[in-house]
Amino acid sequence: MGIKVAVFGATGAVGKEMLTILAERLFPAEEVHALASRRSIGTELSYGDRTLKCKDAETFDFSKVDLVLMSAGGDVSKEWAPKIAKAGALVVDNSSAWRMDPDVPLVVPEVNPEALDAIKKGIVANPNCSTIQTVVALKPLHDAAGITRVSVATYQSTSGGGQEAMDELWRQTRAIYVNDPIEPEHFPKQIAFNVIPKIDIFMEDGATKEEWKMTVETKKILDPKIKLFATCARVPVFVGHCVAAHIEFEREISAAKARSILREAPGLMLIDRADEDDPAFVTPVESVGEFATFVSRVREDPTVENGLAMWIVSDNLRKGAALNTVQIAETLLNRGILKG
Repeated sequence: MGIKVAVFGATGAVGKEMLTILAERLFPAEEVHALASRRSIGTELSYGDRTLKCKDAETFDFSKVDLVLMSAGGDVSKEWAPKIAKAGALVVDNSSAWRMDPDVPLVVPEVNPEALDAIKKGIVANPNCSTIQTVVALKPLHDAAGITRVSVATYQSTSGGGQEAMDELWRQTRAIYVNDPIEPEHFPKQIAFNVIPKIDIFMEDGATKEEWKMTVETKKILDPKIKLFATCARVPVFVGHCVAAHIEFEREISAAKARSILREAPGLMLIDRADEDDPAFVTPVESVGEFATFVSRVREDPTVENGLAMWIVSDNLRKGAALNTVQIAETLLNRGILKG
């Protein structure tokens, strides 16, 4: 018997991607319901070769489904996830609302699938997009040599801020070419042909909330002893996040050994050749539409003991959001936690 699924927030960029990935990965869904706010009732959405009509989430009977994939924002999730779980469905939430709740597993299936065995509230949290691709790359190296500290700089695309952020990049880019005035609305400064070193709000210590998320989420998912320092920037790219990671280890590990480990790691694709005549590295453009997290530019860092540096790229709408959510659902099914 198949699983009855609802996608809550189906009209957003991530919600649409969830529907696409459910179909692409042949998730054993007997029914799929597209849910959003009342104003989206009747909106047609693609699910494989089918078309779904959006339903009102507020009047939907969640007792009729086994699984709800949520991408409707933190406030909506705080209100609705407990209600949905109480109705009997498992919730996999893509917002930041539940990530640091000690009773809610924060999961990247390639890294900590065993955390799903400790579900207490019927809710599973999907990590921050940049955290996901970072820990997928760090996990096999941590297992091999013990990571003590990581310093990362992120280059995050506008799709991480939603459709409005992508639209602003498009409007401002066009405005520059036709000499129209630039009017920042979603971002604090011009995003077209610019880099903004601020994602989310500033906190008391001067870090942004995005940087805080990467730190605390990495500790929860991978190892609480790891020290992580992040600087997160928004760049004028539509889709695809990049992370420049500088890593310190307990034990010696060469770049060649790291490449060998990464080449065999689940969810990763190593593309790393420093040949000036035929170089191989990944940029956001090549990551779009791909399931893998890509690693390039693996180098030894001579400025610290047992140091490595690498470049990590992923489609943030896929692995950074929708794909990881669907993979969590698949893992729940494979571990016998999710049942139709």
